[in-house]
Amino acid sequence: MSKRALTGIKPTGILHIGNYLGSIRPAFKLASSGYDAFYFIANYHAITTLHNKQELEKLTYEHTAAWLAFGAQEQNITLYLQSDIPEIFELAWILSCFSTKGLLERAHAYKDAVARGDKVINHGLFSYPVLMAADIICFDADFVPVGKDQKQHVEIARDIAGTFNNTFGKPVLKQPQPLIQDDVMVVPGLDGQKMSKSYNNVIPVFASPDEIRKLTARIKTDSSSVEAPKDPDKCTIYNLYKLFATEADAQALKQKYLAGGMSWKEAKDLLAEALIKQFEKPRQRYNEIIKDTDGIKAVLKQNAQKARVVAEATLTRVRNVVGIV
Repeated sequence: MSKRALTGIKPTGILHIGNYLGSIRPAFKLASSGYDAFYFIANYHAITTLHNKQELEKLTYEHTAAWLAFGAQEQNITLYLQSDIPEIFELAWILSCFSTKGLLERAHAYKDAVARGDKVINHGLFSYPVLMAADIICFDADFVPVGKDQKQHVEIARDIAGTFNNTFGKPVLKQPQPLIQDDVMVVPGLDGQKMSKSYNNVIPVFASPDEIRKLTARIKTDSSSVEAPKDPDKCTIYNLYKLFATEADAQALKQKYLAGGMSWKEAKDLLAEALIKQFEKPRQRYNEIIKDTDGIKAVLKQNAQKARVVAEATLTRVRNVVGIV
């Protein structure tokens, strides 16, 4: 029996290349490597911060269309909406009864909100890791491909599942493992910081070629002259380029940096063309898919039926152990 990989993406902003590198690309790689892939759009997680009906609906369809544009159906990926699986939310309540306040207080999102001095912290933000644990545990996931910043959530899921199993003295719940790709742990944005919607430094996956050229032109660089040798490893342009280019092309650009005589504009142009080429076909597919809302709904409905079979089996197992009749 093949191992199951599960991951989700929160539809709270435009899909950018950091999402692609940190989540979508490794998720598709797992699917093509023989894993039983369960991937979902985490629309309930989104409402911890997004309270606009039209925006949430729009982003939900856009993110779904993106996964389909990259070939989710062709790779037999079970792509579903979190909100279509009611078993997740019942399991989340059960798991919350095995999750200590101290464990949740150590979660990054909650600690960041406290550090910022947020005056209002809703319960959804505080209990976010429990729902994420239910997302994972409900489907008996073996592996969860995540970025470095999400590793803690998988560890919390493991802790909660472990507490549950220890309480009842049997391995009822599978304890998942995080899968992190070292080369895309942190994807740099236009300003050199981690690429993030909150920093407004992203390059959207499906931006037009002209938009990509304009955005790459904004990448922050130092004041080195054209003639001066440059350090590729300290340059955002090169660090993005090597994630999309062939090894030979990445090495060629690295040698240009070290030799000197290359302008920042030349490097930015190379990056822009690499991004345009990388996303050309998915962009075309996406622009077609996003127009067919009914088609998107049909795919999600079909996949939800498959996903619920697994979720119902897990929930039944948990109910029987807990004593819910």
